[in-house]
Amino acid sequence: MTTTQPISPRPADPATPDDFAALAAQPIGYWSGVAHDAVIRHIRNGMAGVDITQPQWWILNQVAGAGPAGRSREEIVTRLGGTIGVSADEIVRAADSLLARGWLSADGQGSLLLTDAGREAKARTKKLVDRMRAEIHEGITDEEYVAALRVLRRMISNVEAAGGAR
Repeated sequence: MTTTQPISPRPADPATPDDFAALAAQPIGYWSGVAHDAVIRHIRNGMAGVDITQPQWWILNQVAGAGPAGRSREEIVTRLGGTIGVSADEIVRAADSLLARGWLSADGQGSLLLTDAGREAKARTKKLVDRMRAEIHEGITDEEYVAALRVLRRMISNVEAAGGAR
């Protein structure tokens, strides 16, 4: 029985990191995907170490940001459903999990509210998120980061204008 190795689309790394022409020829689709996967994996692995998922973190932030009135499940699903490949069903399951853990409660109108335990979990996770952000941004100035975001946003705009983001 023979097995075939998957063909890796990874382009060859340029000979030197400062070889402008070699870097300029690198495919953005590939490198943006690799960056996305590495960053999301790092974040989710870090969060798993403190027993929280990224969707749960997003929900805690959405509920906290709503103030004392909280936020309905529907609002949370509308705001977060489809975020970075996370389905609306996964958002609902994450909210259910937070309710079961006692990090959220629901009032008589169905609004979700942070409990004391939820506020504590949010504060603990915020420290982790801040540390991971520093790790991800190590050696990158704010100016470089903003420039990279502007380039990516321009590429998105270009693709949408060309009709490629349907």
